[in-house]
Amino acid sequence: MIRKRLSNFRAMMKRENLDAFLLTRHASIIYLSGFVGGTHISPDAILVVTAKSAQLLTDSRYWEQAAKELKAVKLEKVKGAAVTGLSMLKELNLKNLRIGIESEFLSFDLFQRIRGFLPNALFVPSTGVVERFSAVKDKEELKAIEKAASIADIAFDRILGYLRPGLKELEVCAELEYQMKMLGAEQPAFETIVASGWRSALPHGVASAKKIAKGEFVTFDFGAIYDSYCCDITRTVVVGKANPRQKKIYNIVLKAQEAAIRKVKDGVKASKVDEAARSIIAKSGYGKNFGHGTGHGIGLYIHSAPSVGPKSEDILKQGMVITVEPGIYIPKWGGVRIEDDVVVTARGGRVLNASPKKLLEI
Repeated sequence: MIRKRLSNFRAMMKRENLDAFLLTRHASIIYLSGFVGGTHISPDAILVVTAKSAQLLTDSRYWEQAAKELKAVKLEKVKGAAVTGLSMLKELNLKNLRIGIESEFLSFDLFQRIRGFLPNALFVPSTGVVERFSAVKDKEELKAIEKAASIADIAFDRILGYLRPGLKELEVCAELEYQMKMLGAEQPAFETIVASGWRSALPHGVASAKKIAKGEFVTFDFGAIYDSYCCDITRTVVVGKANPRQKKIYNIVLKAQEAAIRKVKDGVKASKVDEAARSIIAKSGYGKNFGHGTGHGIGLYIHSAPSVGPKSEDILKQGMVITVEPGIYIPKWGGVRIEDDVVVTARGGRVLNASPKKLLEI
């Protein structure tokens, strides 16, 4: 798989008239070399791709690990920061080389250091380069995402038995993350959201010291990382009995989410998926209470291509994995969001999450 990815990447370099490419983003290095490294890889490693070679520069902390993980890529052992190894590579020290860089992920400080070691190069800023290839997942990637989703589902089922009035959101969050790790997750995919009562109206209401009260909505937005790949799921429940208004809002969001999932299919414009959800919420009178996009791609990073929003120009392709997550948020009252990970296929969308979507009264 790595060889095929590198071949596709080199074909892009040829089209863009690039002699070499320096990759510093964690996800890009994993995708094109197999090297996982530390939690925050840059600047601990730099992947250098040319027309004929691929080399990973890293220091002694990662030599043993890199030797085991690298596929179709040569390990260059650097005594010191990875960037200092650039001067070791003769193929990079020719005059007027056009070298691509991941400009949206490369810090100014690191770029200045790179330029200092390669003073004769012409650097070409590039954006979304690896995303062009990684948006469509292969079988191994899909398997990892499916496993991450399964871990999240089981952890959520366990947390439902733990949830009760009086617990702090932070306590519930800690238990949820603990369960995911016990089930094999490497780490949470992002900062876990546990938002209860009026805080459930905050789309990114990460867990706080607020105590959960009887009769409140509780929104869980969380994910697991397995074999470096992410999942992303949201469920909203009621602690106790739901009142009529809670049931109404919940059912509108559920209807919108299911309509959007039905729209997912190879060749469909991503904005049409957003429109399917947004139109139902708007017709119900809550259009102003749904301010974010309906979804996004997932993979090595929790937010990646394609974008699933009203202005997206992306076209869904078979093998992509997207989230579908409409919501309604009413300030000072509460909110509902429901989210699944969905694989794009030729026949439609295949939902990876098995957690129930009917309104649960805990």
